[in-house]
Amino acid sequence: MGLDRVVIGTRGSALALWQADHVAALLRAAHPSLVVERSIIVTTGDRTGPAWEAGGKAVWVKEIEAALLAGQIDLAVHSLKDVPAELAPGLVLAAIPQRADARDALVSRDGVTLSHLPADARVGTTSLRRICQVKALRPDLSLAPLRGNLDTRLRKVADGLVDAAILACAGLDRLGLSHRISERIPIERMLPAIGQGALAIESREADERVRLLCRALASEEAEITVTAERALLHRLGAGCRTPVAGTARVHDGKLEVWGLVGRPDGATLLHEHVAGTPSEAQALGRALAETLLARGADRILAEFG
Repeated sequence: MGLDRVVIGTRGSALALWQADHVAALLRAAHPSLVVERSIIVTTGDRTGPAWEAGGKAVWVKEIEAALLAGQIDLAVHSLKDVPAELAPGLVLAAIPQRADARDALVSRDGVTLSHLPADARVGTTSLRRICQVKALRPDLSLAPLRGNLDTRLRKVADGLVDAAILACAGLDRLGLSHRISERIPIERMLPAIGQGALAIESREADERVRLLCRALASEEAEITVTAERALLHRLGAGCRTPVAGTARVHDGKLEVWGLVGRPDGATLLHEHVAGTPSEAQALGRALAETLLARGADRILAEFG
């Protein structure tokens, strides 16, 4: 690609396009002479549906990473929660911009919160992480598969196919749909997906030009929290097909990290928390994983191998 031009690779969903355009705008603001274009790439996940049925997180990024390695695009923009713990050889996360709300959102037809949904209400989600936590919180609710893009899922709530759905706050906020949120579920009640709310800018490891361009977009706090969360994910060896959750935050100079591994029926939920300094991000994530594994997370995860 030209020295004053970069091409962003992205999926074609409304949210993915918003994310790519957002990063493009940030790049143009940081580098006014830079020409930024986008290339839409169809991934396996776009064709096959929920990642936990179709082969894990890689279904959302494999084709985009292939285009990046082939030099067809200069960088890729992903929802970080869709990025596997192990990147394809030769690729790196060039920058993590400022993070959006990492929490899960409840969208209910009547505007009620998770605690006030009536018994036997149908809650839509395809996430094993959300399923196990909802069943632990509200075993009287009925869980229903909910597929499709964000608009499709919201329409299924409005049409009464489900009484409520659990979605990511970040996606709703980014698409101007914050008014549809009935409750932003506190992380003390429901841990989000690892990396939720964060964008990942991926580039070729050897492409110093693009890496330097992207560093202008990096958020120190976002990169600290993401480092801890992905260290947890990597040590657990988990992916989309496992009920694993985790999040981190920096508060008053301290880094706190939470992690969870559970069974989809909600009968077993292993929940742990560690805290330390931001400089210990990777070590804290690994330590949290070790504690979960020692409590039996390895046996749960082995059921999803």
